[in-house]
Amino acid sequence: MAKPIELGLVLEGEDAKEFFRNEKNPVVSRELVGLFKRGKRIYEKNRF
Repeated sequence: MAKPIELGLVLEGEDAKEFFRNEKNPVVSRELVGLFKRGKRIYEKNRF
């Protein structure tokens, strides 16, 4: 039987605080919106 994968990533201190701040107030740039639109076009063009 396969053993479960242990991720091992633990955020502490300022890294953890920054992670939670970003979770509560994500920043969305025009570049990011463009990437999502491009991904959507690629998906729609190649789906079955």
